[in-house]
Amino acid sequence: MSALVSAYMWTVGLLLIGWFCINSIVASLFLPFGAYDPYIKRILRRMFQFLFIPVQVEGRRELDPGRPCLYMSNHVSLFDMPLLGGWVPGVVRSVEAERQFRWPLYGLAVRRLGNIPIRRESVFSSMASLRTALKRLGRRQSLLIMPEGSRTLDGKLRPFKRLPFLLAKQAGVDLVPVGMSGLFSLKSKRSWLIRPGPLKIKFGELIPAAAVARLSIDELRDLTRERIQALVEWP
Repeated sequence: MSALVSAYMWTVGLLLIGWFCINSIVASLFLPFGAYDPYIKRILRRMFQFLFIPVQVEGRRELDPGRPCLYMSNHVSLFDMPLLGGWVPGVVRSVEAERQFRWPLYGLAVRRLGNIPIRRESVFSSMASLRTALKRLGRRQSLLIMPEGSRTLDGKLRPFKRLPFLLAKQAGVDLVPVGMSGLFSLKSKRSWLIRPGPLKIKFGELIPAAAVARLSIDELRDLTRERIQALVEWP
């Protein structure tokens, strides 16, 4: 039964992602940057409805969608980006692995949307990506980074990289910790099976820009990890 459910989820999910990509590409060609974001968010939310995956959201109402922030979350599953893209408020773009920009259709869509590729194995390339990210934050849009760098293999938080927190200190904006729960049970990195179940995304208390500037890179990294750890509801 689980194999049949997973086959349905993959089929419908890929069709919906294709629909999202086509709409994103077309919208980016004809509408001003950011004007199409509410429509894109609705598509991503609908995707979870069609897959019969309930999503509970906490802490979102306390955030100002017009104020650029740096969002940082745990990295669990292929469903991370659709979930965050659907519910992070305002105009937000993400830093994603460079290989994803080579995926058919999806790669073109995220490039057209303005997401930023990063090659984690190259320090120089990573720094160039972070400089691009700083420019985006300066254009009144928020940025999303997953400081673990890659998906968890056991459901637990991996060590956080230092570079995202160097960016945070240079950006001069508030940092918002985000914790996602239920994604590892839904789809883990080591399995192709998809098991529908409830998801939760919790937006934590923001770390003000003044505190980001005052803390060292390591202190900020440890504080952010502690906040995200507290937001995740572990099974």
